[in-house]
Amino acid sequence: MKNKIAYFLAFVMIAFMTPSCEDYLEEELVSDVSASSYYTTEAGFEDAVRSTYWWLKPFFGPERGFTMSVFGTDTYTQGADGGHKTFDNYDGGLNPSQGFVRVAWRDFYRGVNQANAVLNRGAELEIDQSLKDTRFAEARFLRALYYFMLTSHYGDVHLTLEETEGAEIEANRTPIDQVYAQAIIPDLEFAIANLPEEQSDFGRATKPAAEYLLGKVLLRRSWSPFAEGGDASRSEQLFSGIIENYGFALLDDFADLWVIGNEEHSEIVWTIQNSKSQVDEGLDGQGHRGHLYFLMEYDVRPGMTRDITNGRPWKRFRPTEFLLGLWDRQIDSRYEKSYKHVWFANNAGNIPVWTSEEAAAGYVDGSLVGQPKFQVGDTALYLPGPQVEDAWDADRIGRTRYTVYTREKDYCIGCANELRIFPSMNKWIDDTRPDRQKTQGQRDYMFMRLGEAYLLRAEARLQQGNAQGAADDLNVIRARSAVEGQEAAMMITAADVDIDFILDERARELIGEGHRWMDLTRTNKLVERVRLHNPRGAGNIQDFHVVRPIPQEQIDNTLGGYPQNPGYN
Repeated sequence: MKNKIAYFLAFVMIAFMTPSCEDYLEEELVSDVSASSYYTTEAGFEDAVRSTYWWLKPFFGPERGFTMSVFGTDTYTQGADGGHKTFDNYDGGLNPSQGFVRVAWRDFYRGVNQANAVLNRGAELEIDQSLKDTRFAEARFLRALYYFMLTSHYGDVHLTLEETEGAEIEANRTPIDQVYAQAIIPDLEFAIANLPEEQSDFGRATKPAAEYLLGKVLLRRSWSPFAEGGDASRSEQLFSGIIENYGFALLDDFADLWVIGNEEHSEIVWTIQNSKSQVDEGLDGQGHRGHLYFLMEYDVRPGMTRDITNGRPWKRFRPTEFLLGLWDRQIDSRYEKSYKHVWFANNAGNIPVWTSEEAAAGYVDGSLVGQPKFQVGDTALYLPGPQVEDAWDADRIGRTRYTVYTREKDYCIGCANELRIFPSMNKWIDDTRPDRQKTQGQRDYMFMRLGEAYLLRAEARLQQGNAQGAADDLNVIRARSAVEGQEAAMMITAADVDIDFILDERARELIGEGHRWMDLTRTNKLVERVRLHNPRGAGNIQDFHVVRPIPQEQIDNTLGGYPQNPGYN
């Protein structure tokens, strides 16, 4: 059965890369080259494989993927700006014509078809068999990933393992269990058997990356109605292999995970590559844009203007009250190392002065009325965050030279600045951008890391009733993040562990890394947790929202129509 996605012209679009001195995978889409003649050459085959990676980039890094991963969960809700808030509201706008619903489906299938083209066109190519097996394994790893994303977001989907060579108007709707059995799992087993442990181009698929993805696939299936016996057990074995066999190691300091330029460290299992050149705007049209979306509106505040260091604040995603209560900051350093707290003055033109009202209130000596409260380079804004802000009452705030923002007066539900002032996650800040307006960032998208492998193994162990083993894994992660001297206080016991605790721990460790919506749908917790913790979506979310609507284009372009997911008719 061939993919009916008529608008995918795989045979006239090629992606290729030019290896850089850093030896990382870099791709660029190039049109007007005929795949029928080019893909069957050795150079064309190599470029075809590289281009298969490219279709990850419109989702993992830009706004589309973050929106479909962050909105509509228990941890993040909407800020002031941007569109696509229907994913957070679960209202009528989340329908078959919604833009991100349509293009995510389209581009994942473009990736599938590109992988199919590699396997089809390379079948008769005479090159070194070992190299050919490796490249085929890369294509099958990527095809499995595309189908994993499709089934996770859309449920039962069209399955094809053949290349589209023209417009198709027929499509099937294959149940998820068959997509797993016929495509995802066999592809990953092949990848594990044929990929090397390392590749010279950083960012290419490897054996541990394939094992990691298969572990996650089986873990997702272990929660589903069509689970097969041993899924959680095999998942545990795969993650144990990742943890024990390849030399991966947790970084000593959680904060070092986010140091830009430190993207090939020992905790990385696999990343999606972005261009490292910030000079040519057109070199990488996608890029990692997470630096835009999680920031509060700092740039119009006293003593501040927008700059590269503090980022371009698009105010898309605001943490929920639930999220802000997850860290015990006396013993856990991860909030401190994931969020920004201080902004230093960079604009002499809007530094506030002491007022006569403040002098009358006794906040300052009258002789200072009309004098600047601080200078460029001094603290201008301070957002102490959960727990720490409890020490900041109105009198203390009034006596402070800089501006202090707290939930009680600034970003509580119903506060005037609720959507504009909020704790800003700083994991993705990119101060290497050439100017303050540039939206593309050079960070790689950290898709698999050892820290999450421990969390996933803990989940697999809990699925098998091994709460002590799960606690042991969680304690490894918690020990790394303990405030100095508080390691013992961070330790948990088997009695503490259930799936809700693991989900909370995943939030503390992985916030903003693009996992949350799939975490909640995998564990059948989405509806429950949105109703409990997301005030925007709580009143609208229904059981059918665990999958997205099938795009209207798919329905309209299929002979005889294409079945819609229940609830979206």
